[in-house]
Amino acid sequence: MKIEIGESLILSWLRHEKKCQLVQMNWKPSVESWELMNESVIEQIMRDSDDYFKHEYDYKIYKKNTSLSQLIKQAEIDVIGISYTGGLRNIYAVDIAFHEYGLNYGSKDETIMKIVKKLLRAAMCIYGYFDCSEGDIVFSSPKVNNNIIETLDVCLIQVEKILRKNKLNFNIKLIANNSFNKEILQPVLDATSSIADTSELFMRSIQMYKMFSENNDSSKLSTKISIKNNDALQNKTKIGEWVRKNLTQMFEENKISVEEVELMESIEYSKKIFGIQMPLLKKKLSIDEGKPSRYWAKPIIKAYDAEYFICSEWYEKTNKSHFEKWALLKNQPTH
Repeated sequence: MKIEIGESLILSWLRHEKKCQLVQMNWKPSVESWELMNESVIEQIMRDSDDYFKHEYDYKIYKKNTSLSQLIKQAEIDVIGISYTGGLRNIYAVDIAFHEYGLNYGSKDETIMKIVKKLLRAAMCIYGYFDCSEGDIVFSSPKVNNNIIETLDVCLIQVEKILRKNKLNFNIKLIANNSFNKEILQPVLDATSSIADTSELFMRSIQMYKMFSENNDSSKLSTKISIKNNDALQNKTKIGEWVRKNLTQMFEENKISVEEVELMESIEYSKKIFGIQMPLLKKKLSIDEGKPSRYWAKPIIKAYDAEYFICSEWYEKTNKSHFEKWALLKNQPTH
């Protein structure tokens, strides 16, 4: 069975931070041999969620899953943990996605739909196979773009409301970016000095790293991770300055048409041509308008009787070659 490093991290987090006595990775239901309890309620949740997201967002979250049995057969939860304290049981169902350049299941809408479906299906499985109507259902990822988070946060509130309407009191949670580091990664790193379980692959890899580091305490490891992150930020700044300089010069030399500007305002074109996850240009709509998130305040491109903010999310490894190829074509002499 293939074990992802992210799943191993979550296993250690549930065992040592959430104090779960039982933890299983890659959980799947035994549909043929297990009884699905509370089936009528689960079917109602499926109908309610399908209707809501179709009406409000035009999302078809279940797509070809026309029946509950079909939906449940495809269920898999990355890590499930159960903790017992004072006779009380708490259950955790956690999915983790680690995409180095930011969470991406396709388009923004496809990404949100997939996460919503995962969380709803996890709730259905916990209620249907554990007969448990309370617990924590988590989607976690170390890097999620803000434009996804803004819409996803609203959608997850609605997921909780749909579950509450059907008498299920699950806490639906997204743990991403800084929260992922603070709530999941750092607690596990802090625990590595006192845990010696060879089955926990993430922790063992950290322990191996520490064997060859200058200092074996966890604060030294955290410092090195921070330095690495700062180096990445510096590389991002370098490519960003280079893009701004070249883009501004090309506008000044009238090498970019009004049609190209309109294309640069679309996320599809910007992703395809430049490899970035948001529109390259965003029009400034009023004099007093502040800069949008993930765009530079200055310089502002002035073109065709309008002003535009420039996207600030550029990375050396993933974006430079895209921009160079595009700029080369634009700078070729016309005949």
